Amino acid sequence: MLGLRPPARSCGVPPRMLFRVLRQTMRARHYSRRTEEAYVAWGRRFVAFHGGRHPRELAEPEIEAFLTWLAVEGRVSAATQNQARAAVLFLYRDVLRIAVSAVETADGIVRAKQSRRLPVVLSRGEVARLIAALDGVPRLVALLLYGAGLRLLEALTLRVQDVDFEGSAIVVRRGKGGKDRVTMLPEVVAPELRKHLERVRRLHARDLAAGGGRVALPDALARKYPAAAYELGWQWVFPAARRYLDTERGDRIRHHQDPSVVQRAVHAAVLRARIAKRASCHTLRHSFATHLIESGYDIRTVQELLGHSDVRTTMIYTHVLNRGGKGVRSPADRLDLPPERDA
Repeated sequence: MLGLRPPARSCGVPPRMLFRVLRQTMRARHYSRRTEEAYVAWGRRFVAFHGGRHPRELAEPEIEAFLTWLAVEGRVSAATQNQARAAVLFLYRDVLRIAVSAVETADGIVRAKQSRRLPVVLSRGEVARLIAALDGVPRLVALLLYGAGLRLLEALTLRVQDVDFEGSAIVVRRGKGGKDRVTMLPEVVAPELRKHLERVRRLHARDLAAGGGRVALPDALARKYPAAAYELGWQWVFPAARRYLDTERGDRIRHHQDPSVVQRAVHAAVLRARIAKRASCHTLRHSFATHLIESGYDIRTVQELLGHSDVRTTMIYTHVLNRGGKGVRSPADRLDLPPERDA
C-alpha cells in the first residue's frame, strides 16, 4: 500500500457509499472475504491516485494511467497488477455498470512482465528436518500442508467435522475459487490430530460453561441453524488462543489461528534446520505435489488433490522429472575420466 488517502470531496454517490455497495455486490456473489478486502483496497487506491475524484468522473484513460503507473513507478509484480486490474474492472462493470472494453483488452496498458518461476521444493530429508524443528500447532499444521497438500488458510479454516478419521480423509470447504474437494488424511498425522482435537473439545466445553462457545458460520447458516454455531462439529480445528468481541452480537467468539503465527514458526524452523532455501508454508504444498509426481502418481490425481482447475497449473511440478535439460543425460556423464589429481 502507498498510504494515500482520497480527499473528502466527491460528486454523486460518496466513495464510502460506493465501497459499501462494492462489498454488498461481492458478498451477493459469494466472493471470499480476502478478495473483498483486496478489491476495496484497490478501489480506494484508484480513487486516491486520481485525487479523490469519483470513479464516474473517470474514464478508460484514467484507468490505464493507474495500471500503467503501478507497473512503471510502483514496480508491482504481474500478479499484483492483474489483481488491481480485476478489482477496478469489477468496480466499473458490476457496481457502476459502466463498460470499459479497452481496459478489458489491455489496450494502452503497460503490463508488469510475468515471469515463469519454478516453485521452491524441499527434499524429503529437508521436509523431515523442518517438521522436526517445529512443535505444537505449527508442527501439526505443517504436517497437514505437506501430508495433505493443503494451503495454509485451508488448514487453518478446517472445522472439526471436516476431519474423517475412519475414511482417512479431509474435506476442504470453500478452497481457492470457492471449490470443495477431498484429500487424504495422512496416517502419521492421525494420532497427533486426535489428541489435538480432544484438547479442542475441552476448550470448547470451557467456553460453553463460560457462556460462550459460539463460532462464526459461513453464509446464511447462522440464520438457518442458530444452534449449529455452538456445536463441536462447527468449531475450528485450530482455534485462536484468545476470543474477540463480536460487535454485532456483543459476545466473545473464537476465531481460527492467525496465519502469521504458523508462518513465523515455519520461518524460524527453516533457520534452525539450516535449510538453505527460501522455504515457506506454501513450500510444503509444493513439496507434496512434487514428491507425489516423483513417486509415479498420475498428474490428474495430483490435480484433484491440490484443487487445481487447470491441469496446466499442476504440470509445473513435473520439473522434478527433468534431469537437467528435459531428461537428457549430459555427454560429460559418459566420459571415462581418471580421478582428479591432488593439487
